Amino acid sequence: MAYWLVKSEPFKYSWDQLEKDKQTFWDGVRNYAARNNLKAMKKGDEVFFYHSNEGLEIVGIAKVAKEHYPDPTANDDTWVVVDLKPSKKLKKPVSLEQIKADKRLANMALVRLGRLSVQPVTDQEWNIVLEMAGEK
Repeated sequence: MAYWLVKSEPFKYSWDQLEKDKQTFWDGVRNYAARNNLKAMKKGDEVFFYHSNEGLEIVGIAKVAKEHYPDPTANDDTWVVVDLKPSKKLKKPVSLEQIKADKRLANMALVRLGRLSVQPVTDQEWNIVLEMAGEK
């Protein structure tokens, strides 16, 4: 199993909306690196849900429910989506400020590649963030 992080602006699509919807397709990705990350996701992979612009924090864990397929909102077949379903809301959201302050997370994509909307998370990073969230 691999770990990932997806970003969403809460006013566009929030964690609460994902919980209400119970499942959604992750559309609108128009960056090649982010698209390649979507293509690498496998059913059952776990995904941190990060609120960008407002909040700037990891708020929940989703799971990949369906592997990549063509993005129905795109005009060509270059772009893909995956289906995500909510798994768990974090006990304590983990802020970008907290992540940047932890030297163990200095190489995390969220710190190094701030604008990338879909990014990999290492096993070690995953466990550190869970610890920070009071989940371990």
